[in-house]
Amino acid sequence: MRKSRFATEQIIGFIKQAEAGMAVSELARQHGFSPASFYAWRAKYGGMEVEDAKRLKALELENNRLKRLLAEAHLDIEALKIGFGGKTLAPQRKREAVRRMLEASAVSERRACRLAGLSRDAFRHPPEPAPATQALSARIIELAQVRRRFGYRRLHDLLRLEYPTVNHKKVYRLYREANLAVRRRKKIRRPPGERQALAPAAAPNAVWSMDFVSDALANGRRLKCLTVADDFTHECVNITVDHGISGAYVVRALDQAARFRGYPRAVRTDHGPEFTSRVFIAWTQQHGIAHLLIEPGRPMQNGYIESFNGKFRDECLNEHWFTSLAQARDVINEWRRDDNEVRPHSSCGRIPPAQFAANHRIQIHQPKVPFNPGLSQ
Repeated sequence: MRKSRFATEQIIGFIKQAEAGMAVSELARQHGFSPASFYAWRAKYGGMEVEDAKRLKALELENNRLKRLLAEAHLDIEALKIGFGGKTLAPQRKREAVRRMLEASAVSERRACRLAGLSRDAFRHPPEPAPATQALSARIIELAQVRRRFGYRRLHDLLRLEYPTVNHKKVYRLYREANLAVRRRKKIRRPPGERQALAPAAAPNAVWSMDFVSDALANGRRLKCLTVADDFTHECVNITVDHGISGAYVVRALDQAARFRGYPRAVRTDHGPEFTSRVFIAWTQQHGIAHLLIEPGRPMQNGYIESFNGKFRDECLNEHWFTSLAQARDVINEWRRDDNEVRPHSSCGRIPPAQFAANHRIQIHQPKVPFNPGLSQ
């Protein structure tokens, strides 16, 4: 709006002269303004005194100032909505918020930084990670590429020996920055039914669970894997791989595994023909081994080996393309060694099963010190 060259007091003076009887045309000629301007002034200031006009002008200035502040506040609110999708406290989150404000709104960099509570210097110069942090991040990415189904907790378990001073929170932060999150699997909804509790084993070699896993070579020829696991230590006792495995073959494989570990007190199987054959039943009776048969159609009654087989499929069979039986045996045997001696298990206190079994043997054979009342004083 163009500013008038006449003061408010002068304009009110012109109006009063016209009210006194002076012609508007003569008044406009003497003071150098148009009659249209006079009529506009009279519509705005007619009947006012000088003090009233000053008060009106002050109100107009205040109204303009409030409108300007309101517009700026709305702009700030819009920028905050764009930049802050959720709770933002960390500096890196604030930098992301400032970038979003600058890209999607008309605010300046200075204003966006002020809204985010971050200095412009901190926004323009983000901190560089230390060499030790860069090495840790590279190691996490390397392990995650090898063990694709591992989350940050299991990766932290593997890194404990290499980085004993690094806690799980730092591993989680670097894990998220590298975008390594494992996709969650959808749970299959099954109709509710009565479940039989799976009794846990109380000692090593108390119960061995076993089952078969099928695969194929590159040429389409069938592969059959007999997996055997100890229910207490969660060690993989043996994985036998061949094109076909009969009941007699199962007995020979179990005898070979028992040379190093001893015979179990019980074995848990399903009703497969290999486990209900005369050879297998005669073997259990010969060595005094209880044969625990699950109910037909109830695989969760053999839940330990079912869980192991799922891991075996995901981490070994699905990750390799076998071209020969010898290659399949070598790869599966190496995976079994890694699972027993390297891979941490949450059911074993986040340590490998072989270490868990060794710790248990030490506790069992450790001599108990008799209580001496005199030593406690």
